[in-house]
Amino acid sequence: MRVLVTAILNDAATDSTLESVSSLPTIAAIATPLGRGGVGIIRLSGTKAYAIACSLTKKTEFTPRLASFCRFYGANGEVLDEGLVLYFKGPNSFTGEDVIELQGHGGMILQSQLLARTFELGAKQAGAGEFSYRAFENDKLDLLQAEAIADAIDATSAAAASSAIRSLTGEFSAQINELLEQLIHVRLHVEAAIDFPEEEDVDFLSDGVIEGKVQAVQAQIQQVLATAEQGQLLRDGIHVVLAGRPNAGKSSLLNRLAGQERAIVTDVAGTTRDTLQETVVLKGLTLHLTDTAGLRDTTDTVERIGIERARKAIEQADLLLLVYDVTQDADPLVLAQQLFGELPAEKRLLIIGNKSDLLPTQTASVQTGVVMHEAYQQVNVSCETAAGIETLIDTLCDKVGFHPPENSMIARTRHIDALNRTATHLADAHEQLTVYAAGELVAESLRQAQLSLGEITGQFSADDLLGKIFGSFCIGK
Repeated sequence: MRVLVTAILNDAATDSTLESVSSLPTIAAIATPLGRGGVGIIRLSGTKAYAIACSLTKKTEFTPRLASFCRFYGANGEVLDEGLVLYFKGPNSFTGEDVIELQGHGGMILQSQLLARTFELGAKQAGAGEFSYRAFENDKLDLLQAEAIADAIDATSAAAASSAIRSLTGEFSAQINELLEQLIHVRLHVEAAIDFPEEEDVDFLSDGVIEGKVQAVQAQIQQVLATAEQGQLLRDGIHVVLAGRPNAGKSSLLNRLAGQERAIVTDVAGTTRDTLQETVVLKGLTLHLTDTAGLRDTTDTVERIGIERARKAIEQADLLLLVYDVTQDADPLVLAQQLFGELPAEKRLLIIGNKSDLLPTQTASVQTGVVMHEAYQQVNVSCETAAGIETLIDTLCDKVGFHPPENSMIARTRHIDALNRTATHLADAHEQLTVYAAGELVAESLRQAQLSLGEITGQFSADDLLGKIFGSFCIGK
């Protein structure tokens, strides 16, 4: 039984073929944005970091976690800059190694000269995300937390930033680790039922106990998946394309949603000749908006190129907003077929009836609000008066299922994929258990579920995946 437990727990251990962190060179990088500023920070990490700081400052000792005012000297003894030195002795540092921070004055020349001096003293340029990678390798962060660092830096809204910080502090990781523990516990019962069928204190496959445990994990996976999907929307937002005929009000709608005059608006048909992109945050949801040229037949070479780009953007959109003039076109579904060649799927299309303020008074009841065309939603708005814009924003959030809880955590596409694969393996395990009573296949499906789930925190991660993730970080982080 002890061998069985050890084998299952070993599945949760990281199988890393990467170079030992202790043998890695000392790295250095500028950790603050280049440019004119009050303070510029250079960070070093590695076995030589402390010695480099001593040589750079002509000091013999630094007290951990105590700021020391120093001058930074060049190779010929000239003063390059002056500022503070902070020493974090490993393993009690961000990377788990000895870390030095040199806090000098901001400025491209000063920072570049100081960084070059650290290279002369034995450091090498850090790669993108290399500090966070070393923290991951030294078990200071798991992969979820490391990704959350980049997500917090890149956040486009306050909601996304706070969600990223929750992931960074380990809330998302705790949920995943709890699920992993439950999976390991279920695997123990299944393996024991297979290998020790004669023991009275071991649950058997047929008594319903294992089925109940599998179902409990399945239910919890779905809860985490729902939260993660909201976190993915917070992080990535959605790509929305405004399409329609010339003069329907696409550019006016872009300006209304952006809250500023981003697109040129005139009464001349074909004013918009190219795609125009703008990112806006509406009620926490990031929209990557693309305004397009009006779709029509034209002999104008420039306008035709713009229409070709519009059609390419339409193909790639997460959501299409078909903007049409409610005073001109009677059936928007017919218009959609004419413009797009075929009717887009209901989940990809939202119809916007613009210029509702020009409707006759007898139709005032439908001037704004949501109208249904079969399964397709239409929101009537007036870009001139802003009537219906709030309803449009609410409908957009509902359309993509954006209703993040207050305790949402940031998530990425790979997290969603891993959770979905975990759910699939659990469904397979449940089927093998309840339909075929095939214990060995149940055990294998549960093992695959554990592997998929472990990918999220980095317990099971291929080197190429790690390279792709940390390669997207900024230098110095």
